[in-house]
Amino acid sequence: MSEKDTISMQLVREALLQTCPAGEPDAALLARAGIDAGQLQAPDARVSAEAYARLWRLLARRCNDEFFAMDPRGLRSGSLAFLCRASMAQPTLGEGLETALAFLSLMLEDLQPSLVRQQGLAEIVINEPRDLPRRPFTYFTFWMIVHGVACWLAGRRIAILAIELRCAEPPYCDDYRVMFSQNLQFERPRTRMIISADCLDVPLRRSPEDLQRFLAEAPGNILVKYRDPASLARRIRADLLQLDPSRWPDADALARHLCLSPSTLRRRLAEEGQSYQVLKDSVRRELAIAWLSREEVAMGEIVERLGFADSSSFYKAFRKWFGCNPGHYRALIQARGAVGCIEAPAATGGG
Repeated sequence: MSEKDTISMQLVREALLQTCPAGEPDAALLARAGIDAGQLQAPDARVSAEAYARLWRLLARRCNDEFFAMDPRGLRSGSLAFLCRASMAQPTLGEGLETALAFLSLMLEDLQPSLVRQQGLAEIVINEPRDLPRRPFTYFTFWMIVHGVACWLAGRRIAILAIELRCAEPPYCDDYRVMFSQNLQFERPRTRMIISADCLDVPLRRSPEDLQRFLAEAPGNILVKYRDPASLARRIRADLLQLDPSRWPDADALARHLCLSPSTLRRRLAEEGQSYQVLKDSVRRELAIAWLSREEVAMGEIVERLGFADSSSFYKAFRKWFGCNPGHYRALIQARGAVGCIEAPAATGGG
């Protein structure tokens, strides 16, 4: 079983925390899910995505809540099916997302999401009471539902530029970085997910049969299918992130480093739907948005670090990547305070 098809046992413990608040976790329920209760406290233990998905369904049925009792009102059984059915009836992903978020605002008491668009960027903002932030698991479960449904509606992975969270960083973030984005930022003024606005225009063509298959496999398909690649491509990405772009090897040197022939490297990446050039561009985008989020890194320094000849080349590339200029993205990502640089509208029907 490859690591990309497994989930940290820490996420199992987090799922049980709210649903089994008193006493020991239910060993019989874990056994039904295919999880060894004896491994529950093992620091490096992992479970299959299928086992975690079974646990999710069992807990949802027991609590009559598909949000693990992490909200005063929660999501009663059947909420995911209703959300998908209502969203897929919309003409575009943007309208489908707005429908999904409006439904979640009606159902949940504390987490009130809204979709905000400005120029080439879009953000899903979670408006919530200004008391203590929720557990990281609460926020990430919410993002798992919203992002997973969005990817299913679009029929492809929706790239996440950044996720900001009000909570402190937990010690088990590797799984979340694979599921969502390497660019996770904690202890921020508000919780939001930033994506390119271009994807909102994708037309929706899901059928009732598609919905039936999706729900039969959920949430296991959400956990695995729409993750970032976690194989050779991810290994190469991780290596590139450790190097200055000026020191990135060419394809032949990379193949030698990996003890592969250049043709084998190309073939294996192609099998994952990747190429070395696409990976380099992806890492440049990731570095760009990471450095733009840091006030102390000047724009000129970012241009130089990324290996662009001049600022105009960087601006042109950034607009091609994300549909907006880097100055606008920096203003958005560095926004401080409860409102920030753009005002989130009241969540539809949420109160």
